[in-house]
Amino acid sequence: MAETRIRRGGSTRLSSARDKAAKGRRGRTLKRQSTLDRVIEALPVSEATLQRMASWAIVGIFGAGVVGVAMFFGVPAMAHKQAALLAARAGFEVDKVEVRGVERMDELPVYNIALGQVDRSMLSLDLPKVRSEMLKLGWVKDARISRRLPDTLVVDIVERDPVAVWQHGGRLHLIDVTGVVLQPVSANAMPDLPLVVGPDANRQTAGLNALMDNAPALKPMLAGATWVGNRRWDLRFQSGETLSLPEGDKGSAAALVNFARMDGVNRLLGRGIVKFDMRDPDRFVLRLPQGKVEDKPMATDGKTASAAPAEEEG
Repeated sequence: MAETRIRRGGSTRLSSARDKAAKGRRGRTLKRQSTLDRVIEALPVSEATLQRMASWAIVGIFGAGVVGVAMFFGVPAMAHKQAALLAARAGFEVDKVEVRGVERMDELPVYNIALGQVDRSMLSLDLPKVRSEMLKLGWVKDARISRRLPDTLVVDIVERDPVAVWQHGGRLHLIDVTGVVLQPVSANAMPDLPLVVGPDANRQTAGLNALMDNAPALKPMLAGATWVGNRRWDLRFQSGETLSLPEGDKGSAAALVNFARMDGVNRLLGRGIVKFDMRDPDRFVLRLPQGKVEDKPMATDGKTASAAPAEEEG
């Protein structure tokens, strides 16, 4: 009897220990679940919404992976190329070119650029590339390229304005005010524009125009100008005379203004004088033809006027 009780008592004590351990584990599990539940309940969305969001997140990650793999193997590029090919076969291909704004330049280079593209599909035509090639043409100051479906490319050109003919190295070229070479010019077909002569004279054309703006009365009489020693101008007038100006913008402008005043009083131009030399701010030198004597005094604005034989100086 006593031995039996001992076994029963021992069994009872072991069972109680197991029950307490199981209850402890269930308590901890319930405690963890209740904490998670409280966090979920604190969110401003329902549990079903959270599940949907998690599902879409998984789908998004998978989709991004698929797109990344496709891009790695060039699938979008191939698809775009195929679409462009289909569009061209359907008639959406550059077949006509409409050029606007051209008055002086030859249109043929514009057509060659527009129709010379490797890919002429209206869907994939590289308009910025076409425009950049148009801007390489000397006459083209600006260009706008647009599509007109199904098969026409519209090219709006802004032309440069020719302001002078540049003579250098035995050649003649039409130039704009910034010195950009527009096209060659034949000596037998010279336009009615001033002739600028000398190395880099084309790049000084804007300065020459600004200089002549100081004497508006003389500007239409200008036949040409020589850029001497890369530092100053010799002006040639339509009546045949040459005016040598000093260096520097201010000095040359002041001399030209004084010359315009003297010409207004004494009619210097058209009297057969070969050259006027104003390089020295204190002297006004006239070079007369051989054997000719000037018989009329001239107002020189306080400068010393003298006649001298012609000697070319830089």
